[in-house]
Amino acid sequence: MPTTTIPHVLLGSTGSTIPVIGYGTAEVPFGKYEATRQFALQAIEIGYRHFDTASAYQSETPLGDAIAEALKLGLIKSRDDLFITSKLFGSDAYPHLVLPALRKTLENLGMDYLDLYLIHFPVSLKPDSQVPFEKEDIVEMDFESVWKAMEECKDLGLTKLIGVSNFTCKKIDKLLTTARIPPAVNQVEMNPIWQQKKLRELCNEKGIHITAFSPLGGKGTPWGSSKVMESEVIKEIANTRGKTLAQVCMRWAYEQGVSIVTKSSNKVRMQESIDIFNWNLSTDDLIKIDQIPQSRLCVAEILVSEDGPHRSLMELWDGEM
Repeated sequence: MPTTTIPHVLLGSTGSTIPVIGYGTAEVPFGKYEATRQFALQAIEIGYRHFDTASAYQSETPLGDAIAEALKLGLIKSRDDLFITSKLFGSDAYPHLVLPALRKTLENLGMDYLDLYLIHFPVSLKPDSQVPFEKEDIVEMDFESVWKAMEECKDLGLTKLIGVSNFTCKKIDKLLTTARIPPAVNQVEMNPIWQQKKLRELCNEKGIHITAFSPLGGKGTPWGSSKVMESEVIKEIANTRGKTLAQVCMRWAYEQGVSIVTKSSNKVRMQESIDIFNWNLSTDDLIKIDQIPQSRLCVAEILVSEDGPHRSLMELWDGEM
């Protein structure tokens, strides 16, 4: 039996909840079937109940196989015990391709429905583009038509909730001007080095829940940085508290009212990341973290192109750097 029960948080006005901590399946390089399957099964055994996957990660099939095995082993009673998030890849971000892409995701997972389906990034790619893609593959997304197709997916019951990922304040506002169903979630980079205060304020006002990815800065990934793990402020708090640096980062995010997607291949660290619910950061700790200089770590420079929809990082992130 799991040693830690992960609490849930309400997703705005949807009436649904999401486990506060989820397990990410972006195993770099993508496509490592057996490692992804084993780590996901181990995470279920430890107590994780939210799993974050994506078409781009090539992790849907091994995750689905791990879940099927967990059911056979009695680690979970049913599919309904889990919260599964997946994401629409840019080459499928066209109104006529969204539904087929979701059906393929469900086939990969061996499931009838998702709990949450996200637009992975606010750009489209030329159809049939693969990871890694080229800069000339990047095209502007038609937010209105793609979101209508996402709404259809929810209407059909193929996903309980729909949302977005890596959307700025400006892009959220643009989407909301035509959305019939507002996004339930915006999954974005968030950690002590990039706290997303402006975006969190807007999403809170609009009833959109924030899920934080790279809560430790994504060290070891192509998009990540070691800045969080090297922060002297976080190190000092961790030493004072007798906690790991990762636990301080996770606890900080939890106290901000967001949910978190974390990733580790180490069983001890997997457990440490969810052992954050029986202690608090002090007011002094929170003030120190609040004063850390801010910089976006996941800049996604691959999406910037002179001939594409975003010619600079400032354009891509709408000045939110």
